[in-house]
Amino acid sequence: MNPQFKKGALELCVLSKLLGTDCYGYELTEAISQKMVIATGTLYLVLKRLKDDNYVETYLVESGEGPARKYYHLTESGIAYQGKLKEEWKEFVEAVDYFINREDN
Repeated sequence: MNPQFKKGALELCVLSKLLGTDCYGYELTEAISQKMVIATGTLYLVLKRLKDDNYVETYLVESGEGPARKYYHLTESGIAYQGKLKEEWKEFVEAVDYFINREDN
């Protein structure tokens, strides 16, 4: 998959995954990696940016298998932002589909 396509969509994928349930970083990486190839560090940069913008908050949960895990949780503004990005994504996809599926191409 083209890296430029992924770059624009990864933030929306992370927010959408967190919409259903809180997750820790590795869990998010594994879930998203099932559908697209991403570098491990890339996701943590997205999570940091989302946290800095107050779209997600974190909390620690003790783990019986090592150090405590940092879970990510969507804030109210994160839920609203996910909805906004989702609508923008749909508009973008419709526009691209229009051009790649035109009969006169």
